[in-house]
Amino acid sequence: MNFIKLLLSDNCTCNNGEIAPSKFGSDLDTGSGCTKDNIEVDQGQTSPLPNGIPTYTVEIENVCIDGRRSCRMSNIHLRCGWFSSARLIDPAVFRRVGYDDCLLNDGAPLDAGDCISFVYANTYPYPLEVSSVSC
Repeated sequence: MNFIKLLLSDNCTCNNGEIAPSKFGSDLDTGSGCTKDNIEVDQGQTSPLPNGIPTYTVEIENVCIDGRRSCRMSNIHLRCGWFSSARLIDPAVFRRVGYDDCLLNDGAPLDAGDCISFVYANTYPYPLEVSSVSC
């Protein structure tokens, strides 16, 4: 895959539509690392649909290392323009709630090291950027 790196990390190994197990232990030092900058978004083109429409795999990971509890982030919103997909995406995983506002994981939390992914299909990739999180 030729991934577009929006932040730096090669650690994400997501399961499509499911939160991948954390790579970090619960005994890490806690701190105040809960910021939207600790959510990494990677996107890359994958095999097209049978009708030729390109597909893109998106992996979104909480890369905070201050500890699972202090880094738990929920209500993760992304800037996504008029995001749409020719391939169905489970709305509990990712959905557009308004112009330039998409919600990840139905608002449920991602702990430190957790990763979630999905695949969408469109003629071009949508730039996706975290706009807000709740800690």
